[in-house]
Amino acid sequence: MIRSHVLVCGGTGCTASGSAAIRERLQEELKTHGLEDEVKIVQTGCFGLCSLGPIMIIYPEGTFYSMVKPDDVPEIVTEHLLKGRIVERLVYNDTGDKHGEEEAQAASLAETAFYKKQKRVALRNCGVINPELIDEYIAMDGYFALAKVLKEMTPDDVIKVILDSGLRGRGGGGFPTGRKWQFARASVSDKKYVVCNADEGDPGAFMDRSVLEGDPHAVLEAMAIAGYAIGADEGWIYVRAEYPIAVKRLQIAIEQAREYGLLGNNIFGTDFNFDIHIRLGAGAFVCGEETALLTSIEGNRGEPRPRPPFPAVKGLWGQPTIVNNVETFANIAQIILNGAEWFASTGTETSKGTKVFALGGKIKNTGLVEIPMGTTLREVIEEIGGGVPNGKKFKAAQTGGPSGGCLPASLIDTPIDYDNLIKAGSMMGSGGLIIMDEDTCMVDIAKFFLEFTVDESCGKCSPCRIGTVRLLEILNKITSGNGEMEDLDKLEELANYIKSASLCALGQTAPNPVLSTLRFFRDEYIAHIVDKKCPAGVCKALLQYVIDPEKCKGCTLCARNCPVSAISGKVKEPHTIDQSKCIKCGTCMEKCKFGAISKK
Repeated sequence: MIRSHVLVCGGTGCTASGSAAIRERLQEELKTHGLEDEVKIVQTGCFGLCSLGPIMIIYPEGTFYSMVKPDDVPEIVTEHLLKGRIVERLVYNDTGDKHGEEEAQAASLAETAFYKKQKRVALRNCGVINPELIDEYIAMDGYFALAKVLKEMTPDDVIKVILDSGLRGRGGGGFPTGRKWQFARASVSDKKYVVCNADEGDPGAFMDRSVLEGDPHAVLEAMAIAGYAIGADEGWIYVRAEYPIAVKRLQIAIEQAREYGLLGNNIFGTDFNFDIHIRLGAGAFVCGEETALLTSIEGNRGEPRPRPPFPAVKGLWGQPTIVNNVETFANIAQIILNGAEWFASTGTETSKGTKVFALGGKIKNTGLVEIPMGTTLREVIEEIGGGVPNGKKFKAAQTGGPSGGCLPASLIDTPIDYDNLIKAGSMMGSGGLIIMDEDTCMVDIAKFFLEFTVDESCGKCSPCRIGTVRLLEILNKITSGNGEMEDLDKLEELANYIKSASLCALGQTAPNPVLSTLRFFRDEYIAHIVDKKCPAGVCKALLQYVIDPEKCKGCTLCARNCPVSAISGKVKEPHTIDQSKCIKCGTCMEKCKFGAISKK
């Protein structure tokens, strides 16, 4: 009889940190102590607190162990699983202080500050079930929504529920999901398709990947429901090949669903047929745009098509097609089971439900979070994220990836939803949320995202192909110390032209990081141009490393470690740096034990 379940994260982050070795060691130790029939190991998806991986949770106590190493496993088995004693040194808590045993016992996931303000809908099964076992998904009411749809509802009933719920596309555009399905249903054709966009390419984003790794059947069930609603019998999941764990679990899930008769012909004894295929993407960011994605599935170069016609009218192989992203689909079954009002009761007037974000950058609790729409940026950063580490000040938050913008500290109380973010000069995007502190150069950040879009432009239209390169040239000119004040006007003029004239959303949104940083951090641009200084001390061409003669002890450590011999001086006497030789690598500052070297 099973008395304990040990959940070990099997998401990409924890797998990279060695969770597979932990599971293997756990199996060995359980066998050694004769516990293999009493304790069950469950490989799950992502728990969310990626910065604390590998993570292990033991039920029924709900004890949450973090940063577990294989060598910790024998102690966990002998102390916790054999003797019932919590291994206090491994228990996570919000303060970093050691728990007493009573506190450790109560340190469950739901009681942490990281989770208190979250509401899991799309991520409800991630970190809870084994994503490679269909029975565990069914035990969590999996495929009940599909059964309800096929047995009790008409296609129009389904679309009405999705419309009434207020669900909007979670891939970035925010288009009403029910309306998209309505358009596809109204399109007359003998063949229609349902497509899942899992081509997640934003730097620092891993929302869709985590859902596919932790709860793949939720996506399959939703695609089948969508197929029934619009009259399609075939689905495609376009997922990037760089997500091997997600691809593997999708393949397993599809085979299991077929074996159980939940994909294929005559599902649940009805005349509804639906099957799903996987297409691996090669990692082109532009293929996240729905028409470029469809072109890629067809076997052609991934380039966007002019719209209209929209995919709901003429999509994959010229047939009516709906394209929704992973997170959008992950909400569908719960809306069907719980009702439109249940979903719409969370969020704001125009942005219903929850949103998953990949929280990263200069923040204590990096990881995956799902919050009700309307939660403020402050709540995410200070309460869920645990604040900016190392005593640094919060400077900006970048939302929406390369397509989004940077929100300054003055807007920290902005409610996070589609309309408020656009009003502030950014956008929701697919859900990347990068936090920046006072050591971040906002001109450099704009340049970083623009470099990305320049590399990822498909080149089909000249505003994006040429315009983004020109923007990047101006930014490089500014960060190298050669900028002129008229360059700021050129940036704005060119950025607005690119936004209005580009063919697809990649080009139309590429200037957003530039425009938002110009709007909120113009003083930094001016400092680069007029003062020839980078206030954050990031742009190398504008930096100087200097030695304070009052603090320098003449230990020669800096000189001995300088890779270009730019530092000179006698032993026990102040040293100096030859600026003409200095390559600004920062090694001297790292090696100095007396704090005598600074950058300015």
